[in-house]
Amino acid sequence: MRYAIVVLALAALPQAGPIEGRQAPAPDGQFASLESRQLWYRDTGGKGVPVVLLHARTGSVLAWEKQVPAFAARGFRVISYDRLGSGRSRLAADAAPGTAADDLHALTTQLGLTRFHLVGTAAGGIVALDYAVSFPARVRALVVANSIGGVQDEDYVALGRRLRPSPQFEALPPEFREVGPSYRAGDPAGTARWMEIEHASRPQVAGTAAQPNKNRMTFARLESLRVPTLLITGAADLYAPPPVTRLIAARIPGAQLVVIPEAGHSAYWEDPEGFNRFVLAFLAKH
Repeated sequence: MRYAIVVLALAALPQAGPIEGRQAPAPDGQFASLESRQLWYRDTGGKGVPVVLLHARTGSVLAWEKQVPAFAARGFRVISYDRLGSGRSRLAADAAPGTAADDLHALTTQLGLTRFHLVGTAAGGIVALDYAVSFPARVRALVVANSIGGVQDEDYVALGRRLRPSPQFEALPPEFREVGPSYRAGDPAGTARWMEIEHASRPQVAGTAAQPNKNRMTFARLESLRVPTLLITGAADLYAPPPVTRLIAARIPGAQLVVIPEAGHSAYWEDPEGFNRFVLAFLAKH
């Protein structure tokens, strides 16, 4: 196997170094006007190395409330945004939806970011992989958490159907599919907050078509990736349990894999202290 299951060193992390970025920060959020679309984003600003956060299908910029302060405290410039189909971002009438990878490229270019760390969870992880394959020179390091990766190999797609039979699986409440049972049992207030964010992240403008991937993702394509990569999953993830994530890790040269005990599909939310430590330690190495 070419990946490593690691416990990253959790010693004091160095402060991030300076990087360019001339756009005025938008910590509370503002629109970036791109071709045929407006993307709602938040930006902590500063001269630190940028980290771009990509939310799950059930999320938006609101989902990162447990990451943004922790990452900014380490000196990073933290940017998150609502992908089309979530939150406040919107597409012009009759415009083609394009790809999420191209939206990310346009947004980061407008913000003056030439290289940045990229962290995606769940569906955001699919976008992160698609972007890293498309624009590898822009990505300093890649973190893909709780994600099936969007791989389209026939055997892998069949595995997904066995794990998540349709339509029964999609008919389950989002919090059942995406929040682990240990967290739901142990933190009802946190679960209620996750549900509140999920509801608030539903698009304010209905009807945006789903965005296709820029690339047809396959295991063979993952083998070409040369970006430092950390994969994270939860031991109780219904979408991407450890055996599934190992299949992806085995195809990315040098990839590292962390399994967070008891966490479900929302490790960033269920165990933010552990998630943040692992991610920050990995980013500090790159």
